[in-house]
Amino acid sequence: MDVKARLTVAAVAVTVAVLSSSLTAQWPKQAEPGVPRTAAGEPDLNAPAPRTADGKPDLSGVWEGVNPGRGGGPPEPADAPPLAGFRDAGQNIKGGLPLTPLGQEILKKRVADNSKDNPEAWCLPMGILQFHTQGAPRKLVQTPRLLVILYEASSGIRQVFLDGRKPPASVDAQPWFYGYSVGRWEGDTLVVETTGLRDEGWLDIIGSPLTDAATITERIRRVSYGRMTIDLTIIDPKVYSRPWTVRVNQRIMPDQELIEFICEENQRFGKQ
Repeated sequence: MDVKARLTVAAVAVTVAVLSSSLTAQWPKQAEPGVPRTAAGEPDLNAPAPRTADGKPDLSGVWEGVNPGRGGGPPEPADAPPLAGFRDAGQNIKGGLPLTPLGQEILKKRVADNSKDNPEAWCLPMGILQFHTQGAPRKLVQTPRLLVILYEASSGIRQVFLDGRKPPASVDAQPWFYGYSVGRWEGDTLVVETTGLRDEGWLDIIGSPLTDAATITERIRRVSYGRMTIDLTIIDPKVYSRPWTVRVNQRIMPDQELIEFICEENQRFGKQ
């Protein structure tokens, strides 16, 4: 199968998964206990964010990415970071991403190759930023010591440790697709730092690069029951000349569950 056909297969799989979540969910839709509702019985997305027993904002729920101006909530404040793009993470950054010569070389080659080696096209785990902007939903399960993120896309699973541990030293850490994530609370914002990532990573469809020298910092804030913002800062001196930050908006999907998405099922293509 040629490159264009392989990418088409991957795109169709993602499209089917996204549409399926709204058309034929595997679990029947049922009222979720604890959801604030309007007088008409609809989920009140503008209600205050729920809190856990220890007073922290509760990030738990099924979420989907959304952009303002398309049913996704109020316009962004003037001082907010630019919104990340799924195809091009830096599409809304003035002047584009601050690529080093090495970063420019990597991105140029990936674009010239029509993004044929994007991990998503090979049923491999996407990068953290691409997961955030990807159209399929994700489920957050929060406990006092651990936040688990279940990505519907490719059945990805990520753990964020909230128990005060430090990231493993780079000499001891085997690089992982999702890296090693530890979080701490700063007021009502959960700050997650991820290191120990594999080299030759992808941040988006076109192939904006990420290397094993990277640190990703996410600032996650549930601003209301129905809305969450995630500001991601990328530091990677190998491929970027300075840190840069983008925002991803999320909207709750009340009374719904994830569907099963097995990317490798029935695939019959091999890497050419």
